Amino acid sequence: RVRRPYSYLHTVNAFPREVEVWDRSGKVLYKLASLPLADEVPIEGVPKGPRGYEWHATEGAALVWVEALDEGDPKKKVSHRDRILMLKAPFKSEPVELFKTEHRYRSMQWGERGELLFVRDFDRDRRWIRTQLVEAGKDSAPRVLFSHSSNERYNNPGTLLTRELPNGQRVVLRHGDFVYLAGAGATPEGDRPFLDRLNLQTLKTERLFRSDEQSYETVVGLITDDARQIITRRERPVEPSNYYVRTLNVGAAGGGTNGGADDASNLRALTRIPDATPQLRDIKKQLVTYKRADGVDLSFTLYLPPGYKEGTRLPTVVWAYPLEFTDPTTAGQVTGSTQRYTSITGSSHLFFLLAGYAVLDNATMPIVGDPETMNNTYVEQITASAKAAIDKAAAMGVTDPERVGVGGHSYGAFMTANMLAHTDLFRAGIARSGAYNRTLTPFGFQSERRTIWEAPELYIKVSPFMNAHRINEPLLLIHGEADNNSGTFPIQSERMYQAMRGTGGTVRYVTLPLESHGYAARESTEHTLYEMISWFDKHVKNAPPRKPREEKAKN
Repeated sequence: RVRRPYSYLHTVNAFPREVEVWDRSGKVLYKLASLPLADEVPIEGVPKGPRGYEWHATEGAALVWVEALDEGDPKKKVSHRDRILMLKAPFKSEPVELFKTEHRYRSMQWGERGELLFVRDFDRDRRWIRTQLVEAGKDSAPRVLFSHSSNERYNNPGTLLTRELPNGQRVVLRHGDFVYLAGAGATPEGDRPFLDRLNLQTLKTERLFRSDEQSYETVVGLITDDARQIITRRERPVEPSNYYVRTLNVGAAGGGTNGGADDASNLRALTRIPDATPQLRDIKKQLVTYKRADGVDLSFTLYLPPGYKEGTRLPTVVWAYPLEFTDPTTAGQVTGSTQRYTSITGSSHLFFLLAGYAVLDNATMPIVGDPETMNNTYVEQITASAKAAIDKAAAMGVTDPERVGVGGHSYGAFMTANMLAHTDLFRAGIARSGAYNRTLTPFGFQSERRTIWEAPELYIKVSPFMNAHRINEPLLLIHGEADNNSGTFPIQSERMYQAMRGTGGTVRYVTLPLESHGYAARESTEHTLYEMISWFDKHVKNAPPRKPREEKAKN
């Protein structure tokens, strides 16, 4: 129960609360915690006291919860950060400690027999995730199942498959000594989803299924517990997503194969959803890889409009969202697949394809470095990434480098405004639901750990608002009037608009009534598309040749 005093400064999740166990008549049987307003949680920390409380998945009336051993402060040096506790009805005894995590607790899943607990913790300094197998009620040491970077894609083990019990709880599905894992299967050539099984005795993993190279097929679930029959969802660029029953050749103790992923005899269609947008089938797309000047591998998915004639240079849209990495190896790993059915929904930037633009979708903008200081070179890294993308597309003969626009949503909008403030690579920008003045988010932003009082120069440097006078390209700002994202209140766009207007910039500000951080209403979606395409048609596609000018001064 949340209780008073309510806060106008924090969301309901931080309100004071009572955590109680009731019987069916509403009588309080046990009070787990009386939690105060969570207004002093450190950056990247957790509240003090019980959190993550839930019922044991297989044990009748047993509470399980997590408590911090470092007072929720990630900067404190301790041997263990969290502990998992359990207390059985009638809640008269002391809680039993099930496990201590060395790093910050992330999640836990019970095996369907209740004797196994799969626990994940997260090392924030290394950005490292570890999954351990704990045998509940035994003194045996936990066994490490997986240990990898949180940014790891190529060697990501996938997600444990679960089943729902009659009590509504989900548990890890087990068949004999095996549990199952499904994942995206990222590769340098794109995603190839897979199904693996893991032997809990030997901890060895074997592959049962992998999507072929000519389609994109994901595992929805198992029909039989031995995985001889599974349900998949399969699509190709020219075929919409449909559901299938796939038969696998699974051995009892090993040697599982995909049973011939290309063999149609192994597939039985469950649905036959037709192509609802045949006019999009002539859209061409391909994965493009290249390098940044500092050697970091980058990629984008190149989309070309229907009727494109090879060798024609087109006005181009670069759409991106920066991500943080601790090392260049994971930063360069490819995500996504060109084998997916091409569809365009909502206020997607892919609608530019129908207006004759090329689109560099998900152009990677990695920010690589020490988690404590990586944003010190934020501007330089996004600039280098953008230049590399434009140079590659121009070298392929598809992009007119003098007619390129940049856009993004949320943190991508922040990136967009910074691109216009610090470079002359683009003719115009579209920034949707972004944050532009980092003094309004003084306690950190995205993955930034320092406060404005610890790194004031950084907050000024990366704030497009503080560099509004340097933006000499047109910028379209779009924002939902009811944006409830803590870092992107509408005041961010309002003040950015006034800053550019006051310093002589070309700017348009569109507000969407009743919309939050994303846009849902049909009127909002259609108006957003109208504004975006009109803006780039005027300032990118049909922009007059630029006069030679000096490059913007570096910081």
